[in-house]
Amino acid sequence: MSDSNLSNQDSQAEIKSKTQLKQESTELQKLGEQLVELGQSALAKIPLDDELAEAVDLARKINRKKDGFRRQLQLIGKMMRHRDVQPIKVALHQLQMAHHQQTQKFHHIEEARDKVLLGDDGIMQLLNEHPDLDRQKLRQLSRQAKKQQETNKPPKAAREIFQYLKDNIAASE
Repeated sequence: MSDSNLSNQDSQAEIKSKTQLKQESTELQKLGEQLVELGQSALAKIPLDDELAEAVDLARKINRKKDGFRRQLQLIGKMMRHRDVQPIKVALHQLQMAHHQQTQKFHHIEEARDKVLLGDDGIMQLLNEHPDLDRQKLRQLSRQAKKQQETNKPPKAAREIFQYLKDNIAASE
């Protein structure tokens, strides 16, 4: 095969249909929208060049109900077409996974608190999982929580149990 035939085949393989181009453009625009929705501290963890960072900051300042916001998102999507977006996707994924892990820890602590509120059986179950917890303190807080619940008082002891578990379970893991 001649060189012209090889280059001709390569160019045909690189040509994308309008549908593919539109899908990629929409994906990049959605990625840009995720960047705009991030908080300032989370956005600082994403590897953005200065031009893209300025475009994202501008989009955050624009009223979301205005047409300018939509156009700014389109501009961000267009800018991302000419950049390597893989580091941005990886950083976003890491942020989402960290958030997911925090949520799981929170639910684990809530479940542990609910066990304590069940009484001695729940406390013993929890102590089997986390032997470094103070049984006496848990029993005391459990009794206080039941008393507060019976007298229709605010659940201060239940919040104290949660805080105690949060401090001690998170430290042991």
